[in-house]
Amino acid sequence: MRPVSQFLLIVLFVSVCSSLQSAVIADEETPVRVAIFNFPKSGSKGHENLQRFLIPENGFQSTIISPEEIQDGQLKNFDVVIMPGGSGSGQAKALKPEGRAAVRTFVKNGGGYVGICAGAYLASSHYSWSLDIINARVWDRAHWKRGKSNVTIQLTPAGSEVLGKTKSKYNIYYSNGPLLVPDNQPDLPGYQVLASFESEVANNGAPAEAMTGTHAIIRSRFGSGRVICFSPHAETKNGPHSLIAIGVYWAANQE
Repeated sequence: MRPVSQFLLIVLFVSVCSSLQSAVIADEETPVRVAIFNFPKSGSKGHENLQRFLIPENGFQSTIISPEEIQDGQLKNFDVVIMPGGSGSGQAKALKPEGRAAVRTFVKNGGGYVGICAGAYLASSHYSWSLDIINARVWDRAHWKRGKSNVTIQLTPAGSEVLGKTKSKYNIYYSNGPLLVPDNQPDLPGYQVLASFESEVANNGAPAEAMTGTHAIIRSRFGSGRVICFSPHAETKNGPHSLIAIGVYWAANQE
C-alpha cells in the first residue's frame, strides 16, 4: 500500500473515532425530554412546581402538554410523561378514551410514566377510567379524601438503592393521594415498593391506622416502558425534589 493511501486511512480512522466520541458526548449531554400534563380545569399547580427544577441545568427539558396534543400523538417527541396532582378522574375525562389509549401506547412502546397523587390514581388498575399500567389498587377507597398534611415516608432497601442513599426517611406533603396496595391483574406484573407511609392523615371519617404501612412510592414496567407512582407531593416548593428527579431519570431509562 502506498504511504499516501496509508495516511488517508489513518486520517479517516481518526475522523470516524472523533465523530463517535462526539456523538457519545452529545448523547450524554442531551436532556431528558419531559412532557408535563396540564389543562385549563386541572385544579393543580403541580406543573409549575415541576418546571422549577426539571430544567436543563439539572438534565431535563420540560414542556407542558395538553390533552389535545396527547390525542394528536405528540408524546412521540418525549421520553417521559408526568401526570401531576389534581383529579385522577378529571385527568381521565380530559384525555378522553383516545388520549388514554395514546398514553398506554406511549408507555407500552418504551416511554416513561411518572404519576403524582392524581397521576398515581390514573395509572392504577383500580377504576373504570384508570390507565391500567401498574398493578395497584387503592386501599380504603371510601375515604380517599382523608386530608392534607405533612407525613413521614420510609424508603425500602430497594427505594434507597433507586432514589438515593443519603436519607431513608422524608417529611413530605400529602394531599389525598392514593394508599396503594397490590392488585391481582393477571396481565400486569407486580410492582416494587420504594417507600411506605410511616405516619398518617385520618380526617373526614377516615379510620385511624389505615394509612400507615401502605405504599407511598411504587414502580413497575408496562410493556417496554417504565412506570413510577408517588402518592405524596415531593414536587412542592420545599419538598424533596430529588425523589421526583431521580424517578424521572429512572422512568426515562437514564439510571
